[in-house]
Amino acid sequence: GRWLFDDPAQVSHHSDLAREHPTHPWWQVMCLTGVDYFSTLGYQPGIAIVAAGALSPIATVVLVIVTLFGALPMYKRVAAESPHGQGSIAMLEYLLPRWRGKAFVLVLLGFAATAFVVTITLSAADATAHIVENPYAPEWMHHRLIVTFALLLALGAVFLKGFKEAIGLAVVIVVAYIGLNLVVIGRAFSEIVHHPEVIPNWQTALLSGPSGGDPFLLFGLAMLAFPQLALGLSGFETGVAVMPLVKGDPADTPEQPAGRIRNTRKLLAAAAIIMSFMLIGSSIVTTLLIPRELVLEGGEAQGRALSYLTHLYFGDTFGTLYDLSTIAILWFAGASAMAGLLNLVPRYLPRYGMAPEWAKVTRPLVVLLIGITIVVTWAFNADVEEQAGAYATGVLVFMTSGALAVTLVVWRESIGRRLFFLAVALVFVYATAANIYQRPEGIKIAGVFIAGIIGTSFVSRVLRSTELRIHSVELDDMALQFVAEAARGTIRIVANRPDQGIEAEYARKETDSRQDHHIPADEPIILLEVEPGDASEFSDKLAVRGVRVGPYRVLRCQSPAVPNAIAALLIDIRDRSGKLPHVYFGWTEGNPIAYVLKFIALGEGDTAPVTREVLRQSIADPTQRPRVHVG
Repeated sequence: GRWLFDDPAQVSHHSDLAREHPTHPWWQVMCLTGVDYFSTLGYQPGIAIVAAGALSPIATVVLVIVTLFGALPMYKRVAAESPHGQGSIAMLEYLLPRWRGKAFVLVLLGFAATAFVVTITLSAADATAHIVENPYAPEWMHHRLIVTFALLLALGAVFLKGFKEAIGLAVVIVVAYIGLNLVVIGRAFSEIVHHPEVIPNWQTALLSGPSGGDPFLLFGLAMLAFPQLALGLSGFETGVAVMPLVKGDPADTPEQPAGRIRNTRKLLAAAAIIMSFMLIGSSIVTTLLIPRELVLEGGEAQGRALSYLTHLYFGDTFGTLYDLSTIAILWFAGASAMAGLLNLVPRYLPRYGMAPEWAKVTRPLVVLLIGITIVVTWAFNADVEEQAGAYATGVLVFMTSGALAVTLVVWRESIGRRLFFLAVALVFVYATAANIYQRPEGIKIAGVFIAGIIGTSFVSRVLRSTELRIHSVELDDMALQFVAEAARGTIRIVANRPDQGIEAEYARKETDSRQDHHIPADEPIILLEVEPGDASEFSDKLAVRGVRVGPYRVLRCQSPAVPNAIAALLIDIRDRSGKLPHVYFGWTEGNPIAYVLKFIALGEGDTAPVTREVLRQSIADPTQRPRVHVG
């Protein structure tokens, strides 16, 4: 248990993950994103044939058009708006403040979890397909579920041991995999040249289809099939997420990393162009050279269309080399997705107070996530094609959110830019809706993740509501002077609800407080006002300023949670002065349960008992706790 939670890589929930990373040239970082993006070649061609049949190359061309002229410009703008790897979720969080933004982020996190978890399970299932179908694989490995479970457990073991961004290994894997695929696709095209009859056969299949060869109907049917091919768009969000690893210019600053943004745009463009070329080539050769029944369930080419061609034209020895390369990139794609989840969860949920303390520790999260991937794999029986719908749903919702975020950002710019990104957003909205309609299992599994995240977030927010939550307290010069003056005797602080802030108000408050709490007339007091801030925020720093209003000394600040701010200030004053401060409250009239709910949602309520509870949880020794008085 100590080893599980004693993790040096844990992330403070006060941090926005703005950690220092070693940087690398953009093309090397492209390989890190490529293990996720390019690995889809392992299963995308077969899924395209199942989804579109003879229309697969045309549907793939539609996918490439959306990639180059929709997703690429959109994510270039995302890179400029979130240069520290926050991605489109952070853009929407900023554009939709308070609880609206938090609720939207939680839903998007559900879809993100779907995309990343199914990336892991889908990649492991496809790696298994390449293992069990290899002629050299021993008989005991011909059990898809067991082999897939073993790959997932091995992935978890690596992360429990400690995994860092292995840029060098990613470069080797991606270069080898792309090189082998170019060889295979090139040989397949030579087979088409030497056996030209496959082209008329393909044309006959197109003409005999529902389009009757009409080019407009062909394009329309390809558009209908396009949402099921959305797996080929999976690399863009990852490309933005790894921006902190991209080397920029010497003149870059954290506020203006122009070189990093420019080089990330090169990364996105190069990855999109390479993948577009590979997608079109692989789609053409697999559609023309592999009978459709072989890629269906139980067929030799199911989940491994290009591997089937490799064994067919190069023999089993070279085919095994290709399989090993494919298994390596698929397994590494799962590692990339796991790393994405381990960064995504601590970035948002603990900061919202919507995850328990252990969510900022890597190892317990790994155990939880591997358990989830095993359940998902079991539910889909390690079937690649069955998981494609869930994967495509997660990817498309992610990209639709990015398109909407960019559209909102450019809305005040030129009308041409506004209409362009609006059109891109509408394309992704259509693709998402069509995919959900055609493959409803995707929205079902995403719904499970969303419900799980929202449910656990609410429970966590309630359980953590009485944490201290303030990670630093800053007093201006006047506030420090007030504390120093009060420390000459007993430090007495009277909580006052912010109102007009006039002298008469403070005169009444002082008179009532001295009377209710029997404070001697010759003992000075400090009035404290905490204005409720954005209650959807969980933690914050507390900036306290001192103000003189006539003869009265007033401390003013703003915080998401009033009792937590008062407790944090009392502890800070105790530590500065070496004396235990006393704070005085009046009883709050009303239903205590209603006040509890108001405190959880709005950060204020029955302040006195909650302040006392925050102090009790924060300070184990009762003799060192500031004194709370209620009268």
